[in-house]
Amino acid sequence: MSNQSNDSDFYNDRKYCDQCMDYVSYLMSVDCSFCVECGAKVHLFSKTDWIEFNNSLQERRPKGGRPRKKGKESA
Repeated sequence: MSNQSNDSDFYNDRKYCDQCMDYVSYLMSVDCSFCVECGAKVHLFSKTDWIEFNNSLQERRPKGGRPRKKGKESA
């Protein structure tokens, strides 16, 4: 078994703190997570990154509705 570095491990995981205005280490609670630096609630993304993430999801979604059936015309 090789010892590979994994960026998504517990010690490297970060969430965004509005007060610190940065991605920080956090303490996880049952309901929410808190910044280890200032104690404020943290979020998965900053507002800017959240908008960018949502836009990239919208671009990947298929466009249009259900394809029309062949052979029949709708009334």
